[in-house]
Amino acid sequence: MTKLKLNEVKRYIEENIGDFHEAREKGLQDLKLSKILLAKNPYLFKAKNILTAESFVRSLVNAHISSQEETMFGGFLERLAIFVCSKAYGGKKSAAEGLDLEFVKDNVIYIVAVKSGTNWGNSSQIAKMKENFRKARQRLRTNAKRMSVEAINGCCYGRVIKTDKGEYQKIAGQVFWELISGNSDLYTEIIDPLAYKAKERNQEYEREYARQINIFTQQFVKVFCVDGMIHWEKIVKFNSGKEKFKVDL
Repeated sequence: MTKLKLNEVKRYIEENIGDFHEAREKGLQDLKLSKILLAKNPYLFKAKNILTAESFVRSLVNAHISSQEETMFGGFLERLAIFVCSKAYGGKKSAAEGLDLEFVKDNVIYIVAVKSGTNWGNSSQIAKMKENFRKARQRLRTNAKRMSVEAINGCCYGRVIKTDKGEYQKIAGQVFWELISGNSDLYTEIIDPLAYKAKERNQEYEREYARQINIFTQQFVKVFCVDGMIHWEKIVKFNSGKEKFKVDL
């Protein structure tokens, strides 16, 4: 093990967190009202008694953004985890299908599927991960017969009560970051560097967000409002009708 240098982790975060902000801004710029109207549940918004076009559009956009940002930032955290492990234990991107990280610690080969949070997959996705672990174990036991192989589903945040999943271990948060870094405090020490230039980037983002909300509200009123009121039947027909609802959004 090489003692992890926090300044290297900080530098990596500061040099790469901009990718998250750029992807976030581009995702907003590329957004189409028609796309998110088709993807979200119109009945839910009716049940929430939304009465104004601006409130409907903002709720719709926010629901989409929240899901999109979780995915984007999860990808950043996964790449950070691989970087950290490369510095502490010589970890490397796994060559195995569906796995993210391989490293050796205390004469054990760890094969890791890195995920953002703990609630990440359905039963078929978990079954696929197990199959990927089995294949990787078989390959590694052939090439490194004297070393044991440990399969890990490592989650960047959260907490796991039952870690032993039979064919693999599931760990999260502090436990995961300590495993790949040797530093029990790393999970809190990465907080401050994440704010690098966040204020400036968020100001740019908020301006684009406001612009898109205004544009989408205008489009929405034109197509889905009648006499100043939301026409819910039109929305549901656009979202779920057999016949394609032809509008330019």
